[in-house]
Amino acid sequence: MILITLLVLLVLLLLSVPVAATLIVLGLFLDEFFSPFPLVNAMGDVLWSASNSFLLIAIPLFILLGEILVRTGIAKGTYRALESWLSWLPGGLLHANVGTATLFSATSGSSVATAATIGTVAIPQGKEMNYDPRLFTGSIAAGGTLGIMIPPSINLIVYGFLTETSIPQLFAAGLIPGLLLALLFVVGTALICLWRPSMGGPSTHHSWGERFAGLKHLVPVLVLFGIVVGSIYAGWATPTEAASLGVIGAFAIALSMGKLTKTVVMEALEGTMRTTGMIMLIIIASYFLNFVLASAGITRELTAFLESAGLGPYSTLLLVIALYIILGFFIETLSLMVITIPIVAPIIIGMGFDPVWFGILLILLIEMALITPPVGLNLYVVQGVRQGGSFNDVMVGAMPYVAMMLLMAVALVLFPSIAMFLPDLLN
Repeated sequence: MILITLLVLLVLLLLSVPVAATLIVLGLFLDEFFSPFPLVNAMGDVLWSASNSFLLIAIPLFILLGEILVRTGIAKGTYRALESWLSWLPGGLLHANVGTATLFSATSGSSVATAATIGTVAIPQGKEMNYDPRLFTGSIAAGGTLGIMIPPSINLIVYGFLTETSIPQLFAAGLIPGLLLALLFVVGTALICLWRPSMGGPSTHHSWGERFAGLKHLVPVLVLFGIVVGSIYAGWATPTEAASLGVIGAFAIALSMGKLTKTVVMEALEGTMRTTGMIMLIIIASYFLNFVLASAGITRELTAFLESAGLGPYSTLLLVIALYIILGFFIETLSLMVITIPIVAPIIIGMGFDPVWFGILLILLIEMALITPPVGLNLYVVQGVRQGGSFNDVMVGAMPYVAMMLLMAVALVLFPSIAMFLPDLLN
């Protein structure tokens, strides 16, 4: 049954059937041939229950928040401010790419939005200053992945929804690993540029007056982060309510800066609806597939198979990590999450691993999939923004950051407290 399920899934994906349709068709197939009950009769109730969740309202709100920041050009000021503080390091503007991505991740919740925004701002400057296109574009693609680790994160909301795990706990758990990964990117980039100076570019120096004058451009992003994350951990708002507060704050900031025009609002709403429609359809379809998998006993059968194979908890975990690394080469990240979580998460959690900790490890592996060819979405986003040059440059430039992510994954497995320190502190 498990082998047939995987075969049907692969065939549908190879035929380029849309992901949401693939999940629905797979659920109907399993219901027809392997379920003892006519689950299709409950399909309407299952889909309505999934789409009617208050938690999922946070997704379009966080997308809208990021869209407003992109459309109003707030990210450009953020990039210039961080460039004045970080560009003296070996690698110059490469550190501004990572730093701006880190800060922008604290409001956007989306890796694609982060990579596209930073790429639009940074790539023209990199070309003007004759930076090596490989590591420069690779740093933007890798920095963009931080958008799904540092809270607020749309992918963490999806994981929490599918596994019924606390979103505030996941947000708390993602903060330290996200910041440590950003620091690892900065240190790794500096070491690469010390080893091979040609991979970086000219370092620039700014006066202290210029640096302090630029801090005003960091205020909007920091204020929004404080509103969203602060309201959650102060106990004033749920993640959905915090997202709505963030949107109100973003509109207020854009209005105060004189950048809130009718065109900006319409483009932000259109982009939000397009992205939300795609994400929600996949989530709802995956909820139905999850229901069928549980009812047909596939999760139970797979767990029994692993137990009979004599694999211990950490051997199983290593197997799961290897599975995600391999699948990340071929399957888009959100699709990879919703297809695998209903099967993998119950097994890992059933072996005694904390669901919050596993969620952070899973998101780190999903981050890696965003910059591994041939389907790494951030690679294509950066190449699209770049508008010219070889796609191989972006792929090669991202590889050192893949190695840094693997190092971070090892650290998370060896030292779970990296992710669990803040959640335990808040309990």
